[in-house]
Amino acid sequence: MDKRSLQHIAGRFREAEQRAEILRQELAEAIRQADTDGLAQKDICEVTGYTRQQVRRIVNAGTERKGPAEAV
Repeated sequence: MDKRSLQHIAGRFREAEQRAEILRQELAEAIRQADTDGLAQKDICEVTGYTRQQVRRIVNAGTERKGPAEAV
């Protein structure tokens, strides 16, 4: 493995990390929207593979970001 090859792979890895972060944020927003739309948490868990605790954290994080006035 030469330096150029390693650099290429490291660059691809960083790009993949950035894409994963964007997708993570999109999924979190979709989970919050599904919750708002009344989809049962057990169904959200089934589809995403997340635990109920993880889903609650994501939903609650969206509520906290909006602030008390907007969260209602």
